[in-house]
Amino acid sequence: MNNRRVTENDYQKLVEVWERAVKKTHDFLQVNDFQTIKVELPTYFPHLEMNIWLIEERIIGFSGMDGDKLEMLFLEPNDIGKGYGKKIVATLIKKNQLRLIDVNEQNQSARIFYQKMGFEEYARSEIDNAGRPYPILHLQKNCI
Repeated sequence: MNNRRVTENDYQKLVEVWERAVKKTHDFLQVNDFQTIKVELPTYFPHLEMNIWLIEERIIGFSGMDGDKLEMLFLEPNDIGKGYGKKIVATLIKKNQLRLIDVNEQNQSARIFYQKMGFEEYARSEIDNAGRPYPILHLQKNCI
């Protein structure tokens, strides 16, 4: 598995990965919110350190960091559960000093995944950053 920085030419591919991943993992998301986020998503990319993750030339997912915080990590649905997420997070911890993650409370599989990776809940918000009614769990890396 390797990675490279995202370019503007990748944006449409990333939105397609996001769409497939969210349909698989975010069954709690209302259709109108899904559509709104899908349109807004590319506007966030230039503000984050975006990486596309590949096996050979095949995209398996992407990540977006803001300093030491993981703002987004999405994998192709067929690549979930194969250890790629663990490798990506481990790489981001080592190379980017990843320390903070927000996760939707309703996304139990992501919550469990990050807890297994050593992240612990330190706060909770009733709404997401856009004011939508999706509680967010704020996680930080356990530094023991």
